[in-house]
Amino acid sequence: MSDGSSEDGVKGKKFGMMSGVFIPTLLTILGVIMFLRLGWVVGSVGLVGSWAIIGLAFLITGATALSMSSIITNMKIGPGGVYSIISRSLGLEAGGSIGVPLYISLALSMVMYIFGFREGLRFIFPKYSALLIDFLVFGILFIVVLLSTKMAFKIQYVILAIVVASIIAVFLGGRTQEVSYEFTTAGRNGSFWVVFAVFFPAATGIMAGANMSGELKEPKKAIPIGTLAAIGVSMIIYMALAYWLAGSASPDELMTNFMVMIERSYYGPLVLAGLLAATFSQALNSIVGATRILQAMGEHNILPGGNWFSKKAATGEPRNAILMTGVIVVLGLFLRDLDTVAPVITMFFLLTYAIINVIILLEHQLELVSFRPLLKIPIIVPLVGTFGCFLAMFIINPAFSFVAVVVVGLFYYALIHRHLESKSSYGDVRSSLFVALAEWAAKKSNNLPKAQQRAWVPNILVPTKNPSEIRGVSSFLRDIAYPRGSVSMVGVGMDKRNVRIENQFKDLSKTFKKNGIYSDWTIIEGKDFKTGAESSMQTLKRSLFSPNIAFLRMPDIINREKNIEVVMKSATENRLGIILFADHPTAGLGQEKRINIWLPKRCQGWSPPEKPPNCNLALLIAYKLKVNWHAELNILVPTEDEDVVESEKKNIERLIEAARIPVDNVEVKPLSVEEWIGQAPQADLNIFSLPPKPDFDLIRERIKKSESTCIYCRDSAVESVLA
Repeated sequence: MSDGSSEDGVKGKKFGMMSGVFIPTLLTILGVIMFLRLGWVVGSVGLVGSWAIIGLAFLITGATALSMSSIITNMKIGPGGVYSIISRSLGLEAGGSIGVPLYISLALSMVMYIFGFREGLRFIFPKYSALLIDFLVFGILFIVVLLSTKMAFKIQYVILAIVVASIIAVFLGGRTQEVSYEFTTAGRNGSFWVVFAVFFPAATGIMAGANMSGELKEPKKAIPIGTLAAIGVSMIIYMALAYWLAGSASPDELMTNFMVMIERSYYGPLVLAGLLAATFSQALNSIVGATRILQAMGEHNILPGGNWFSKKAATGEPRNAILMTGVIVVLGLFLRDLDTVAPVITMFFLLTYAIINVIILLEHQLELVSFRPLLKIPIIVPLVGTFGCFLAMFIINPAFSFVAVVVVGLFYYALIHRHLESKSSYGDVRSSLFVALAEWAAKKSNNLPKAQQRAWVPNILVPTKNPSEIRGVSSFLRDIAYPRGSVSMVGVGMDKRNVRIENQFKDLSKTFKKNGIYSDWTIIEGKDFKTGAESSMQTLKRSLFSPNIAFLRMPDIINREKNIEVVMKSATENRLGIILFADHPTAGLGQEKRINIWLPKRCQGWSPPEKPPNCNLALLIAYKLKVNWHAELNILVPTEDEDVVESEKKNIERLIEAARIPVDNVEVKPLSVEEWIGQAPQADLNIFSLPPKPDFDLIRERIKKSESTCIYCRDSAVESVLA
């Protein structure tokens, strides 16, 4: 039999709403807690207290079921149920970080149900070894699931009939005393929240149908209708049974005799059969649901050996996932205590339910066009679900709740670094979430003064006629921009239909992003470089990450110098700084260990509080490169007058102190740049201020004399080294 996954294309018989959702969900809710612990709950906190616990538990799970149903009616849900919902909403990393503990919780749920089955069986055979019974029951369950899910689902019709008959037998039993409405918040046997923690797993069966999403005929209809109907019916049954129990035995007896429901019913053997049938069904549904989640995570390589977990037998059963789940259940059987397992399961289920509600809250707030659920719910529903889940978690056990959140966080952190790729073409809402935040930030920033010198980061515009030119300086651009800058690449004078060029830009952008730099690219079909570069400056001026630096390369042919001058003029008019990159033909950027920055005469005359004229960008770029290269930074100051050497040096030291730039050496000499450059300490990069009218011949001469790459920087009046 196939799993009916819509993603793998395997065809096979799928289940309808009744067989695939309503009955499994109902039988998972009406199980071991109802038969063996509801009396203890009533005895511990009284009738009103037990109604409060039942109501609160079903309020949380009901709100979550509504949220889940709304999500399901808005998207194509794949195999794995809740895992699929979270993955397709918040990404594979979030899906995996929740899916793994949820899978383990489902496996441990099977352990809890086996313990419940054993308690019922020992009522008949008290002398048999508890551990032996546990392993025998597990063996039968494991074989049934291993052979066929179809067989497991056929058995549930018989189980449902037995459970219904047993509940009727309970209600036909006579009450022996007056009903007490006492509400004991402190609890006779532990606090109210301890009792809630033990009871809550009874309500966690709401995911039984959703976990089979890949094997349902119409999951968008079956899951909402089947789940909500099962919750409604089961809540009524629990409330009624609590009332019956309150009038059937004293609080002390309810707390000490877990078999009171069997003993006080109209026909005890039938109720015992109901207990055995219900716990058997719960265990079946748990292992079936757990294996589907594991198999779905295997398809996305969430866990090591994912391909092995995703494989199916010829019948369509996820055999390897079943085997792995069997191992976990066997280990869980050694816990030996139902009340120890229940709170552990409770915590991870609550965290999962909280995330489901958070997804709906995000979808509501983002107001995306794609969010058009057929089942629309008011925002109060996911708010109640989210608040209820987190409140219950931290009231029940703050320490373990914190540990659970940390565990999920660690899983998420580990999966982020796995760079998982989804096969889905629909994506998730994470990008929309960040776009919404960016839009909010953009609107706020528009209300602020434009000259935000303290918020300046290098957003670099790189116009080019050949993307290969960028590849040669990509590391240099990264070192200028890192960690918070950006690189916008613009291909000018190119054919947009050239797939090879597009792929080059895509690869470059991907590399920048991999190195932590925001990057984008576009192609402008301008008639020449000058026109295209000017157009890109004007077009991107109002973008979210508007460029503030134009990165230009030194023209290799003299007749291109005029075009570069025009582009520079346009950059200045558009309030962009300029970096003119003049690389040495053989030395390149050398070892990236020493930087010389040459301060012109205008900077030497700086006095506070004014900005130093046309050397702010040069100093800021020098600082960025020093930090990212871990390089030595030297400031070289040529002056015309030997008498002012000492005063100029003190002035530059004041500038350095005000700029807070860690400089290794400051040298002032009564020499011109041309006289000094050949004698200066050998640098991997020399940085100069770019004058209004650059002398390209002089630039070429300096490259030759310094035997290094040079860059020339011109301020935009936006950046300030003193900010």
